[in-house]
Amino acid sequence: MSETTEPGTEGVRLQKALANAGVASRRVAEQMIVDGRVRVNGQAVTELGSRVDPDTDLIDVDGVAVQLDQSKRYVMLNKPRGVVSSLKDDRGRPDLRTFTAAWPERLYNVGRLDADTSGLLVLTNDGALAHVLAHPSFGVTKVYVAKVEGRVTAQTIARLTRRVELDDGPIAADKARLLSSSPSEGESLVELTLHSGRNRIVRRMMAEVGHPVVELVRRQFGPLHLGTLAVGQARELTTVERGALLTLSRQENP
Repeated sequence: MSETTEPGTEGVRLQKALANAGVASRRVAEQMIVDGRVRVNGQAVTELGSRVDPDTDLIDVDGVAVQLDQSKRYVMLNKPRGVVSSLKDDRGRPDLRTFTAAWPERLYNVGRLDADTSGLLVLTNDGALAHVLAHPSFGVTKVYVAKVEGRVTAQTIARLTRRVELDDGPIAADKARLLSSSPSEGESLVELTLHSGRNRIVRRMMAEVGHPVVELVRRQFGPLHLGTLAVGQARELTTVERGALLTLSRQENP
């Protein structure tokens, strides 16, 4: 805890910081503090006179991180097929500028989705969080739904979670399940959960087991779920979603 968490004239009162962050009203925030639900830099704080520095102190309530820096923006995009994960494409293809223009901050994409893959993409101006979410070493979980050629069997699902040999080394899905199969159309719907950050990993895995991908959608990224967000639409994350992302970031990069 920084020295500004002690009663005094510096910093911001903890209950005010929580209210400014949209956690709760100041009165409810005071009760949270008294009840021991609030921690500053990992230490429980129960004194209402405590002050914090929003620029340096890390606050969580019930173990969920609180966003104090209101200059940070976090946006979820349901990226359409045909759009490249770049703010400027040197080949003139549709890029992410269409979606970032709605916000005054300069937003960057966290990781990438192939041009022919749709689904959940995070846009933010929080560089530290973006590093944790995008870097392969942190192994953030992603969930994909793939429409593939052919009838996928239980044996194939088992193989996906056991071991698939690729040119750049073996890989195994954390989870895999068959959602549906249409023998008449010759296609199946498969859900894969992976923490790998390898390029085009789902497409390569499915091709290796004999079921090339027809369509691919990322439905989940870390704690975020695409939900009912329509293709081509973007929205800011809710307070709960921001808290979940920041909590993940602090756990992975304390």
